[in-house]
Amino acid sequence: MDEMDRSILGLLGADARMSVATLARRLKVARSTIQARLERLETSGTIAGYTVKLGEGAREDRLRASVLLTIEPRTQAAILTRLKSIAEVERVFTTSGRFDLLMQIACPTTAVLDQVLDQIGAMTGVKGSESLIHLSTKIDRPV
Repeated sequence: MDEMDRSILGLLGADARMSVATLARRLKVARSTIQARLERLETSGTIAGYTVKLGEGAREDRLRASVLLTIEPRTQAAILTRLKSIAEVERVFTTSGRFDLLMQIACPTTAVLDQVLDQIGAMTGVKGSESLIHLSTKIDRPV
């Protein structure tokens, strides 16, 4: 990946709807150059897709939380399989340090969040958890 690729990713990170023609104009290269680079970035997996980023107005009815899990050794695969079946679990990351997994959860109410946390805590292999409810977004960079 070179500086041109990083520039393309930066522009698309700010506005994923930007057309190939606009990208070419902003970067002062031919449209065919942009198209070829986008194809290569998609094929290589650097660009996994194009999406809509929801603003705070769309998230007002959603309570978000980060949940840190400590799990028993060798139970990660089974726990991940069960977490995939919980619709409120948006993302799961492996981590280093005191906790094994970091989850991002979104729920409509505190009651639903409580139920989800109980469901996760009851899973075989989960030793402990710590939950952090998101209050407001202060910084949210596109890329």
